[in-house]
Amino acid sequence: MMNKTTKTWMGAAALVLGTSVVTASVVNQKGAPVPEPAQAVVPAMVAAPSAYVDLTTAAETAVNSVVYIAVTIEGKTQRIQSIDPFEDFFGDFFGFGQRRQQPQQREYKQPDRKGAGSGVIISQDGYIVTNNHVVGQADAINVKLNDGREFKGRIIGTDESTDLALVKIDAKNLPAIKIGDSDALKLGQWVLAVGNPFNLSSTVTAGIVSAKARSLGANGVESFIQTDAAINAGNSGGALVNEQGELVGINSMIYSQTGSYAGYGFAIPTTIMNKVVADLKVYGTVQRAILGVQGQDVDTYIDVQKEKGETPDLGTTKGVYIAKVSDGSAAEEAGLEAGDVVTSIDGREVTKMSHLQEQIAQHKPGDKVNITYLRNKKTKSATVTLRNSQGTTKVMQEVDLDQLGVSLRPITDDEKQSLGIGYGLVVNNIRRGKMMDAGATKGTILLEVNDKKMQSLDDWEDVVKDANQSSDRALWIKAVKPSGRKQSIVVDLNE
Repeated sequence: MMNKTTKTWMGAAALVLGTSVVTASVVNQKGAPVPEPAQAVVPAMVAAPSAYVDLTTAAETAVNSVVYIAVTIEGKTQRIQSIDPFEDFFGDFFGFGQRRQQPQQREYKQPDRKGAGSGVIISQDGYIVTNNHVVGQADAINVKLNDGREFKGRIIGTDESTDLALVKIDAKNLPAIKIGDSDALKLGQWVLAVGNPFNLSSTVTAGIVSAKARSLGANGVESFIQTDAAINAGNSGGALVNEQGELVGINSMIYSQTGSYAGYGFAIPTTIMNKVVADLKVYGTVQRAILGVQGQDVDTYIDVQKEKGETPDLGTTKGVYIAKVSDGSAAEEAGLEAGDVVTSIDGREVTKMSHLQEQIAQHKPGDKVNITYLRNKKTKSATVTLRNSQGTTKVMQEVDLDQLGVSLRPITDDEKQSLGIGYGLVVNNIRRGKMMDAGATKGTILLEVNDKKMQSLDDWEDVVKDANQSSDRALWIKAVKPSGRKQSIVVDLNE
């Protein structure tokens, strides 16, 4: 960010208003008048075109489709050891000899956390799109419509990779927004950001599309619409709409060194949103297609090579340079190699990695796409059958914690001391499910799962979520029986 520089003029100050120049005489530090400089010549302002963009209808339409979302994250209850600080002082008051302090177990509940953001009604029967970072950790969701009505919301599904989430409220005949085509946006086109910044409901700001397919490295899949419409805290999950009031993006983040708006906001395009929402509705998780390449923008690759003293000639300065092709991937099967440059997918130009991500994100495993690429500056093409993260074209189902069939609790201090361990989660109850099938029993103590130490219930939930999205979809568990006997358990999440 550039530093602001304040310039103080000791001569005449001038304020340019259109074609007029207003001057004001000033004095120097000794009180003597300072001669005015020669009058500057100000060029005439170019006449504005007679046509203008009327955004009032778009604003009035979109504002009714944007909701205020308040979330509550319940504080965790922890057991801690404590010693009475007055015990030493009063412990031997009656002269019976020094007493030994005994640690006491106390429960401490962290305070609940509150948060707020925005959401967009996309169907009359109550489906609302917002950001994953708004509702992903919520224990309770309250949705307030622009007309003042309030509803309890429930999460249908979330997707951390795109920072999108789908919430449902029980209501009918809601003012659903019309979904537009983000691909049709042009640089310089007017857009509106609608949301609830700083808890100020129904706020509309205007700006232009200042860039497309922007990548910030914040999400796993991203191809942001960049706009200078003011976006602040609370706008997350709100609508970015075009001049017709159509939804073209979900506002997600700002670029700032202070945490406040600094000129640019970023929205997730509807081309990505549509696919994520459809999958969350049907499957509860995103059916993400993977090409299986690692690489970078061609211009970035060329710049890096020049810094090394090389002068690469790829036959183009646009596209995605493939640095690595994953073993067993769709790209490898189609014959792509390291050093190739992807230039288009299904006839749509690919100029950078974010373009590639956006176009692949619109497909599901099993879809076929035609990829045009350069190899040794010669144009080639290949038909690629996309796969999922497990390397197959099968539908991936979200694994619910209930399907594992266990109830866990943190290990007590007595159990730690008895078994000589420092952490763990105890199988408190178990029923028919994946864990029982794999050999777990009541009383089994989980020490590590996929090399992650089980020190809290959050650790368990996180590792199951990560495993569900991994390539092998398995839980590798190091455990110990109440008798002290060590046990290894493997849970296959595919079964």
